[in-house]
Amino acid sequence: MGYLIRPVKADEWKRLKELRLAALADPVARVAFHETFEAAAGRPDAFWQRRAQRSDEGRAALTFVGEDEDGSWGGMVVVLVEEDEGDPQTLVVGVFVRPEHRGTGLARELFEAAIAWSWGLAEPVVERVRLWVHEENERAEALYRSLGFVATGRTMADPKNADAVEREMTLSRG
Repeated sequence: MGYLIRPVKADEWKRLKELRLAALADPVARVAFHETFEAAAGRPDAFWQRRAQRSDEGRAALTFVGEDEDGSWGGMVVVLVEEDEGDPQTLVVGVFVRPEHRGTGLARELFEAAIAWSWGLAEPVVERVRLWVHEENERAEALYRSLGFVATGRTMADPKNADAVEREMTLSRG
């Protein structure tokens, strides 16, 4: 399959909402996302419009989608600029690939776009990309390792289950 990897445009907020809700309805959502389906489904249209607009502006946050040849969206990744953690860095969140697109290389393409955007920022200059992965999300962790991410040793409790752990992984500019 060939995908067009591109940022979400402001007028695509309804499609963004649908994809996010599909992600939160997926069986792996319990180990992949902090937000629940119910919370996201209850958000007003203005929330989704702002989220799409923010991506369209592409300064502090960007949502990349993988558009299939038929125009459907097979997955997404969100990358956020963080400047409050010391040195500027980006944080990758909201990674999702629809089940029928898994194993096609789409997740890798989405990550490559997010990483390239991070390295391409003129201000702030980003020296590392980071993410958090749930201890039970072995498939995601394997993908992140294959992309060069390494565990930092930092952990945090899963906000939905204090008995579970998420691990921080980072990729430094090479």
